[in-house]
Amino acid sequence: MHHTGLGAARMIGLELGSGPLDVVCLGAHPDDVEIGCGGTLLRLAERDDVTVRAVLLTGTEDRLGEARAALDSFVPGSKVDCAGLPDGRLPAVWGEVKEYLEQVAEHVRPDVVLAPRVDDAHQDHRLVGRLASTVWRDSLVLHYEIPKWDGDLSAPTHYVGFDEATARRKVELLHAGYPSQTGRDWWDDELFLGLMRVRGVECRSRYAEGFYASKVLIDPSVG
Repeated sequence: MHHTGLGAARMIGLELGSGPLDVVCLGAHPDDVEIGCGGTLLRLAERDDVTVRAVLLTGTEDRLGEARAALDSFVPGSKVDCAGLPDGRLPAVWGEVKEYLEQVAEHVRPDVVLAPRVDDAHQDHRLVGRLASTVWRDSLVLHYEIPKWDGDLSAPTHYVGFDEATARRKVELLHAGYPSQTGRDWWDDELFLGLMRVRGVECRSRYAEGFYASKVLIDPSVG
């Protein structure tokens, strides 16, 4: 553990430790991962030995092309796998979603899994989030949030803080990586930066991304 914060204010932080780190990012759709935890990906890319793989459940070839280029811009050398299942209909193919994730898990045993929230209002996000901890039972599973018109945001349990440069870099890479989405009425700097600023206030950082975890093992020993 270490103390982090701004000025005289301090929060106790939990570290992922040094050394190699394998991360799997689950997304129901292309752009879920970068919207939900793009700032965290930029922080992870600062590590000397990190491996990041995104596992997407839906996506056309054009959208997957965007996803591969976008994730590589956040974490160079990252990989993207996709099941090619029907967008908006994942609950109807629950068995195929579970089977695909289990096939990935046979070869990939990550230290950390980043996944959508288990109570996300979007049915595709929700299903993927709920399956994450059943497929990877021995990984640290952190559930990211995606702002949307449903208004389903709540209070995170964990945060990853970062500076303004990192927050703005996330937004810049989102625009560059997903040109097919920039015309949407909710896709803009104010939304992305605004949510990160609110989460930053909550954890005494300038900007942050919020995560939700139901089970975290803490090692209180000094390294």
